[in-house]
Amino acid sequence: MRKITLLSFLVFGWSIAAVAQKGEDTGAFRQDMPQVLVVGYKDKLLSKVPGSVSVLRFKDIRQMAPVSGNDVMKRVPGLNVVDEEGAGLRINIGVRGLDPDRSRNLLMLEDGVPVALNPYGEPEMYFTPVIDKVRNIEVLKGSGQVMFGPQTIGGVVNLITADPPEKEKTELRIKGGQGGFFSGYASYGNTVGNVGFIVSVLRKQADNIGPTWFRINDVSAKVRVKLSEKGSVGMKLGFYDEISNSTYVGLTQTMWDQGGTDYARIAPHDRLPVRRYNFSVTHQYKFTERASLQTTAFAYTTTRNWQRQNFSSNPAATNQTGEVWGDPSVPGGALFMQNSNGHRNRQFEVAGVEPRLVVKGMIAGKENKLQTGVRFLYEKANEQFIVGKKADATAGDLRDNEVRSGNALSAYLQDELNLTERLTINAGVRMEHFDYARRILRGRFSVNGTTVVADTNVVAKDKVFGIIPGAGFSYLLHDDITIFGGVHKGFAPPRTKDAITSTGMAIQLDEESSWNYELGMRYNNNEWVSGELTFFAMSFGNQIIPVSQSSGNSNATGLANGGRTLHKGLEGALQLDLGKAFGWEHSLTVGNNFTFVDSRYVEDRFIESGSDKVNVRDNKLPYAPSFIWNGSIGFEAKKGWGLRMLGNYVTEQYSDELNTELPTANGRIGKIDARFLFDASVWYQFPSRNITLSVCAKNLGDNRYIASRRPEGIKVGLPAFVTAGIDIVF
Repeated sequence: MRKITLLSFLVFGWSIAAVAQKGEDTGAFRQDMPQVLVVGYKDKLLSKVPGSVSVLRFKDIRQMAPVSGNDVMKRVPGLNVVDEEGAGLRINIGVRGLDPDRSRNLLMLEDGVPVALNPYGEPEMYFTPVIDKVRNIEVLKGSGQVMFGPQTIGGVVNLITADPPEKEKTELRIKGGQGGFFSGYASYGNTVGNVGFIVSVLRKQADNIGPTWFRINDVSAKVRVKLSEKGSVGMKLGFYDEISNSTYVGLTQTMWDQGGTDYARIAPHDRLPVRRYNFSVTHQYKFTERASLQTTAFAYTTTRNWQRQNFSSNPAATNQTGEVWGDPSVPGGALFMQNSNGHRNRQFEVAGVEPRLVVKGMIAGKENKLQTGVRFLYEKANEQFIVGKKADATAGDLRDNEVRSGNALSAYLQDELNLTERLTINAGVRMEHFDYARRILRGRFSVNGTTVVADTNVVAKDKVFGIIPGAGFSYLLHDDITIFGGVHKGFAPPRTKDAITSTGMAIQLDEESSWNYELGMRYNNNEWVSGELTFFAMSFGNQIIPVSQSSGNSNATGLANGGRTLHKGLEGALQLDLGKAFGWEHSLTVGNNFTFVDSRYVEDRFIESGSDKVNVRDNKLPYAPSFIWNGSIGFEAKKGWGLRMLGNYVTEQYSDELNTELPTANGRIGKIDARFLFDASVWYQFPSRNITLSVCAKNLGDNRYIASRRPEGIKVGLPAFVTAGIDIVF
């Protein structure tokens, strides 16, 4: 993989050199950046999407003045965003009642390329693209997903970064706030002859966002080369480096009840560095006006070494530091810190290539569009667990060592047929085949009733195969009204660590599968109103229950096949521009979106509770609030100043399968109360329109609320937080 990274830098360097070696400037040309889009973000394309879709444009994102991607993604109907550390460094998104843990039921892309650690074997979002460099966001939750995988259950999110501009352009965006928060983004781009390029640099940091401090450096570049009238190439290179004090440990219930320690750094020596290199190249060639081929090759590496201090709820625990959090008089209500730590060191490699052919033609006199493609993907994970002998140890003894690898082959075919000028139907199928292996090189084994650590060389292999069909329709009922609907099979392969045990036994874990249904209506009057209303249902034949530490399972073991569940509900969005409606020279916008969802276990399933076994049939799924509402009011004067107010309401939710109401002493289980948050931003754009000043306040009411009880205690939501910024474009 190092050779791939080196080759990426060499190829990219050649591309930059090509700009300098170009002769006479032939003038800027207009051509889209060759890259994978999920739906495109042009209004005329949305009318034919056979499923629920949301598109957030740069203007909308900028007016929210987001501190993190959480601020933006929670405004999308159907999404439940659970904050973890206040800074949004690791995003947790649940779609229509699905578990939000590490966004593992969602396919997350950046410029059409996967960003998960390993897309098949470990799809967790321990790396999240920084919202400060994102220009547009596509979210597809329903039909039409068969061209994307391997996660086709919850939906697809594509974060689109800035493309090379047609003319010389420099941007500088600086934002600062409480607790040493700073975000500085600078980019320069131009088009010279047939080559366009953009280079961007981002520095983001904070000393205190809640309990979190972090430092992020992000450098990326894109090059677009027009080879001929028929062909072009787009290349992207990126580097991301992060260090933070991210931790799993949270408050006990007694700490929450007593107050005063909401943002305490319970484990001050915890450290999580994340480093990522990525490279992608997309070649686009148009054979004719009706046939084109787009081929994308990509490679990236992610290193995630997490140092976390050990602690115990047992007052008799050995090797204590003497530091105690919480109330020791309450059983389980205190944390006894220990003078040791664990290093969870993981390195991931991913490489893939995907050609996609688009052919437009006629079938029985009807317009037809056929898209077909195939993808080869290789992934690998190296994992070590190192035992540190002090709370702040940076090295220690190797306890576990393993390598997980996989080769995936997927292929898809989707056909779109215009039966009439108003009725379009599409049908498609995707095939996923994944061969994976887990090699244990060192681990813990039971010998005569005693656990010993020993070197070994145990290899186990398995594979999963899935056929994923889907079909949908869109009907133009009126020039502004589209009726759409569809059905597709949801598919997600099992995590390699779940499907093969740490002793090298393949347990034949099933893939996660569902049938997803949608029926909705989309209204779009470009003058002043747009909206969407969607009925949906997801029926799981087998829903995978997370067993990772991040999901609250301290031993990373437990039931994985969760059985049958059903998610059903209604989501809608309405956006009004009253300024346009009444012919004002100013803009007055009103936005609302909501999600009703009922997510339950629908067959007998027994969970141990003390000495009893409890049937959780008809219980709600964890972290699946039944109602989420977002509202906004925005005013923008012709002279350049504006104001936007946003509200977010989330109903109560449960943190466990038993739907436990009363909290446990350790804070990990119990009901999470409903909350309402109110944000506001104000800005002024100077008449030259090159400079914009802004001020934003998050959680204006300074509400104190529980954001999550995962994974090891209560995480408190961010308090009132004010930022100010300046944008300069020239």
